Amino acid sequence: MIFKIIKKSRKSLARIGKLITPHGEIETPNFITVGTQATVKTLDSDDLKKLNVQIILCNTYHLYLRPGATVIEKAGGLHKFMNWKGPIITDSGGFQVFSLGFGLEHGIGKIANIFPGKEEYEETKELLFNKNKSQKPKLVEINNKGVVFTSHLDGSKHIFTPKKSIEIQEHLGADIILAFDECTSPLSSYEYTKEALKRTHRWAEECLKAKTKKNQAIFGIIQGGEYEDLRKEGAKFINSLPFDGFGVGGSLGKSKHDMLSVLNWTIPLLDENKPRHLLGIGKIEDIYESVIRGIDLFDCVIPTREARNGRLLTQQGNINIENTQFKKDFKPIDKNCNCYTCQNHTRAYINHLFKAKELLGYRLATIHNICFMIELMKKIRNEIAEGLI
Repeated sequence: MIFKIIKKSRKSLARIGKLITPHGEIETPNFITVGTQATVKTLDSDDLKKLNVQIILCNTYHLYLRPGATVIEKAGGLHKFMNWKGPIITDSGGFQVFSLGFGLEHGIGKIANIFPGKEEYEETKELLFNKNKSQKPKLVEINNKGVVFTSHLDGSKHIFTPKKSIEIQEHLGADIILAFDECTSPLSSYEYTKEALKRTHRWAEECLKAKTKKNQAIFGIIQGGEYEDLRKEGAKFINSLPFDGFGVGGSLGKSKHDMLSVLNWTIPLLDENKPRHLLGIGKIEDIYESVIRGIDLFDCVIPTREARNGRLLTQQGNINIENTQFKKDFKPIDKNCNCYTCQNHTRAYINHLFKAKELLGYRLATIHNICFMIELMKKIRNEIAEGLI
């Protein structure tokens, strides 16, 4: 992988770059479309190509459980298995350490409650202290060697170590892989976050030792929660190792303000000649604020998940296409959008499809939302080029 910085902003840390991988080039800043189980739900590879999607993300943990990494390797790797000729990045399974652990226990998901806020934080802390029985039990056990997962599919036990995560990702054959890390919760204490940070650093070194394929780039993950000293420690340590790029992950605090503080502490400590990926963030306002702080890549399920729930992105704000007001609305979703959906169908038709629970509705909505994100990132790159950001 080669990363080239094409233009730097004079107003901020924003920059335009280009990532060159064995399966194609990625313009940055860019949004990575999520294809968790080797598919972007409701779309195929031709759809993604027509939408100008440049890179997708697949989930190591889920593909390990089903159909299995060796099955995908025998098929020729993820690219051939899913007939996608562009770049692919795989996560490490680190987020599942959180989502199947503290994510369940603390009631914090990928989108809902990612920033719990002070009031909710205090309520949840009290519930934890009282060991409220309504909380979902963890499906992971963490120790310094790795993680024992309980499969959400059949209850079977699986052990993930840094070496195991890298082996699986090498079987999958993505262009960019991520180091195995422990993603902490916004409700984790300073003491636990510090312990998890040490574990993440130990695992980062083990991942580099385990990596054998030279045609795969590897990103190290910076943890440390909402704590300034831990974030700076994490940034300095990961920056000192020979990673090809960086991921900023884990808890980003209890508010958007906390998230921006994390970036302010972290980014200046990283090698500017390597790409920076903010993991799991995809709201428009967050993307803008993160770009000006030096982030190059984003990924999030928001555009596709929201589409399947009838929530569509427009330049005038988000709309819920299932609302009655759209039943006789014969305009496109967004008059300024050039996607297939907006050029060929009306709000009334898509409203009907969602009301009737027709699968085509999910597909058309997904096409639109992904197109919106791709055009948003193109707009951001243009604004950097023109000196507006």
